Amino acid sequence: MIEEAATRIIAVANQKGGVGKTTTAINLAACVAAAERRVLLVDLDPQGNATGGLGIDKNGLASTIYDVIVGRATMDGATHDTMVETLKIVPSNHHLTGATVELVDAPRREFRVKEAVQSVAHKYDFIFIDCPPSLGLLTLNGLVAARSILIPLQCEFYALEGVTQLLDTINLVRTRLNPTLKVEGVLLTMHDQRTNLSKQVADEVRSYFGEKTYNVYVPRNVSLSEAPSFGRPVIFHDLKCAGSIAYLALAQEVLADGRQDW
Repeated sequence: MIEEAATRIIAVANQKGGVGKTTTAINLAACVAAAERRVLLVDLDPQGNATGGLGIDKNGLASTIYDVIVGRATMDGATHDTMVETLKIVPSNHHLTGATVELVDAPRREFRVKEAVQSVAHKYDFIFIDCPPSLGLLTLNGLVAARSILIPLQCEFYALEGVTQLLDTINLVRTRLNPTLKVEGVLLTMHDQRTNLSKQVADEVRSYFGEKTYNVYVPRNVSLSEAPSFGRPVIFHDLKCAGSIAYLALAQEVLADGRQDW
């Protein structure tokens, strides 16, 4: 049995949309699972894109993370298989939007996901939590449940805009709810090596975050964009494409876990 203490629980989060957050959650989880690790992906976004991206129909699900959060289902009862034998998912759909309202006056409302995750953590080597593009109650639940946060940043002019707010939220969570939360790493996405802008952004991010910035850049890649419409991770859509190569390299960095705390 895997000891809970050894389970790495990583929230993939950035309140800015369109930065490749869900793409990263899906493909990193799949690549780590392909390395024969037991992986659970928790879709904590009401859009349910991680769910659809792994080939699961969001409509008509008997139970989702919403049912777990409001106490109508267990994590085991809401967990689904995927096309990757060692990768499971707790799916999401639009019903999750209602959880924020239903939990307004609920006791320990920030700990619902943490308590659910802890109930199954002993079964997995890695648990990835795909947070919504906001700093609301759902993302707060993800940060309280996680031991670290992976931050995707798009290689654009305003890449660091809003990151200060995210870091302030992380520090607030550390102070009040989850003192052991750390930054797992910062991932540069949608990188275009042909442009000076991508290089400038990469240099700026690396200057700010130092060794917490992953060595690999995720490029703009057609296959990476296509894969979700086929309901599968990019390594099962086009193994040799630049997107697959990048996420396999990212998985190696995550598995190596050689970074200093930040």
